[in-house]
Amino acid sequence: MTLNDAVVRRHTVKAFEGGKSLPQDEIETLLNVLRNSPSSVNSQPWHFVVASTAAGREQMAKSTEGAFVYNSPKVLNASHVIALCMRTDLDEAHLQNVLAQEEEDGRFAKPEGKAGQDKSRRSYVDMHRYEQRDVPQWMEKQVYLALGGLLLGAAMLGIDATPMEGFDQRALDQALGLREKGFTSVVLVSLGYRSEADFNAALPKSRLPRDEIFTFI
Repeated sequence: MTLNDAVVRRHTVKAFEGGKSLPQDEIETLLNVLRNSPSSVNSQPWHFVVASTAAGREQMAKSTEGAFVYNSPKVLNASHVIALCMRTDLDEAHLQNVLAQEEEDGRFAKPEGKAGQDKSRRSYVDMHRYEQRDVPQWMEKQVYLALGGLLLGAAMLGIDATPMEGFDQRALDQALGLREKGFTSVVLVSLGYRSEADFNAALPKSRLPRDEIFTFI
């Protein structure tokens, strides 16, 4: 499948066929996509909770009760559901952990390279913390970068996917114990096999015309 084919074929699935599981090697590929997602100054302010069992999906589905009940089947009938989460803060421990991993992975040929990377990353963190005062929004942007890669990766593998903001974040955080670990949920993605009830599959894709969304200079 070409990239052009994948982006045209891809759509938000409205109904999944329950009881069918995706091959583990394809899931591992998508997890690798998430782990290698780009982030500003390599801040990696995320955590991903993967529900691959009925019990795990039921935990996730607790956040789709009430006002978001229309999304419950998309969680319960999927093969896998991933909660893309962000950190509640870019604290000192996380900054040190990222720096140590970069050093272990051989990114610094000289000590001054490590010091420079640390200083540069902290300058961005401080800018968003003190001047722009938008650290949560900044971290959330990085999670959405990961979301884009995940959806494109799924499309390239021919995997059906549904991104969802329609869930109770507080309920999901409580169900998964996220806040105690320093995280909060941002968006859910269900992965699996679409069913015949997926009406969106038969609808034509609709996007604004090319000449309205591109300016060439």
